[in-house]
Amino acid sequence: MFEQYQLPYAYDALEPYIDALTMETHHSKHHAAYTKTFNEVAQKAGVADKDVVDVLSHLDSIPDAALRNAIRNNGGGYYNHNLYFQTIGPNAGGEPSGVLAQKIDSAFGSFDTFKEKISALATGQFGSGWAWLSVSKDGSLVISNSANQDNPISLGTGNMPILGIDVWEHAYYLKYKNLRASYVKEFFNVVDWKKVAELYDAATVR
Repeated sequence: MFEQYQLPYAYDALEPYIDALTMETHHSKHHAAYTKTFNEVAQKAGVADKDVVDVLSHLDSIPDAALRNAIRNNGGGYYNHNLYFQTIGPNAGGEPSGVLAQKIDSAFGSFDTFKEKISALATGQFGSGWAWLSVSKDGSLVISNSANQDNPISLGTGNMPILGIDVWEHAYYLKYKNLRASYVKEFFNVVDWKKVAELYDAATVR
């Protein structure tokens, strides 16, 4: 069974950047629904015993088009939100350090330039979707965006996401209304760069 990531902090712990009602609705309603539906369709498709990354990497192996689409959407939603919620937290923000900081500087010139570029992808994503920081197979960092619950894995890029900015309206609309750029700006105050660095390390030993 695919298990929903359980928050190690309270719903109000990310105030004032992300409000408690948004966190509760996002985690206990939206993420829970993706998890439940993914388990159901994965069982029907015979992939419930596989790792979610393996499932999303081999969507073409699911012959039934309706099941394949349901797994793409709900499996993507499950994976994306597990990543999202584990890479944000209280007493976070600031800048990364160590190898991750060096890799960001190497790829983008500086941390500020990285923030500017990934923020532009997040705010510029038409409709619902995500902006991603991912690790390529050679260990370098790349940024991208994607629609709906797609991600670099399901899109077949070979890159492994280590940070995702959720720009579905349910991630920010209760507090920020239509001001997506304001939400994206404040999002960096809750990024847990230590966790992102752990995910970077894990991605480089694939």
